[in-house]
Amino acid sequence: MLRIAVPNKGALSEPTADLLHEAGYRRRTSLKELVLVDEENDVELFFLRPRDIAVYVGSGTVDVGVTGQDMLADSRTAADVLMELGFARSTFRFAADADDLRDVGSLDGARIATSYENLVADHLDALGITATVVHLDGAVESSIRLGVADVIADVVETGTTLRQAGLATFGEPIMTSQAVLFSRPGLELDAAGRRSLEVLVRRLRGVLVARQYVLIDYDIPTALVERAVEVTPGFESPTVSPLHGRDWSAVRSMVERRLTNQVMDDLYELGARAILVTPIQACRI
Repeated sequence: MLRIAVPNKGALSEPTADLLHEAGYRRRTSLKELVLVDEENDVELFFLRPRDIAVYVGSGTVDVGVTGQDMLADSRTAADVLMELGFARSTFRFAADADDLRDVGSLDGARIATSYENLVADHLDALGITATVVHLDGAVESSIRLGVADVIADVVETGTTLRQAGLATFGEPIMTSQAVLFSRPGLELDAAGRRSLEVLVRRLRGVLVARQYVLIDYDIPTALVERAVEVTPGFESPTVSPLHGRDWSAVRSMVERRLTNQVMDDLYELGARAILVTPIQACRI
C-alpha cells in the first residue's frame, strides 16, 4: 500500500481532508483516528503533526506527504515536490515595531524571534547576515514587547495579527508558501505502489482543475461559431454540434470559474442564447 502522511490538525488539515475526499479517498470519522487504511484505493493515511511530516517522509517511514512549503524548508529535508496544491497560501516575512521599521540590511547583530529557526537561519546565511535567531514555539508577535527579540520572522496571511501587536512587515518576503504533495528524492516503490502514486497525483490534479473550471453550454447561430469559440476556446478545444432543424449550433466548453459571468455576458452580446453553466465535480486532464 502507498503510505501517505497528512496533517492531523491546523490550517492544513481540513483542506487536505477535503481534497482527498473529493479525489475519492476515505475520510476519517474521528479526530482520534491516527491511521486510516483505505483498501479500495490501496493506500494508508497517517495523520501526523504538519511539522513532523517532512521528517517521516524523509526517513522513508511513509512514502509521500502533504505539508506547507515553509515547514518543508524549515525541516531541511531533501524532497521532490510532486505537485503544488493551491491552498494554505502564505508569505513568510520579517516584521518589527511599526515605529521602528528597518531594512533587511540592518539585521546584523539583531535578535530575531521565529518558530521557523532553520528557515530563517538559512535565509540569513544566504544574505551574509549575522544575527541571533531565537526559537519560539508560538506567539512570536509578543516577543518584541517582552524584550526577547528586536525583530520577528513569521507566516503572514492577512497581517491582522501583526497590526494588532503594533508590528509591520519590512523587506522582501523570505518565501511564499502553499501546501504541496512531496516525496523523498529517489523514492522507490513496487509496481502496485507506483500505480497508487500515479493515481493519487492524477486524481488530485483532476480535483484542482475541476475547482478552477466550469462547463458552459450555449446555442449560437452557426455563422457566429468561430467568433464564439474565440470567447470560449476551452481547455483544449470546444465541442460544437449542429442543432436540429436550425442554422444554429450547440457549443460546450470549459471556462475558468472566475471568468464565468464575464464570459456569459460576452456570449450573450455576441448572440448566444440558452447559456448554461455546470460545475465540474472531477475530471482527468
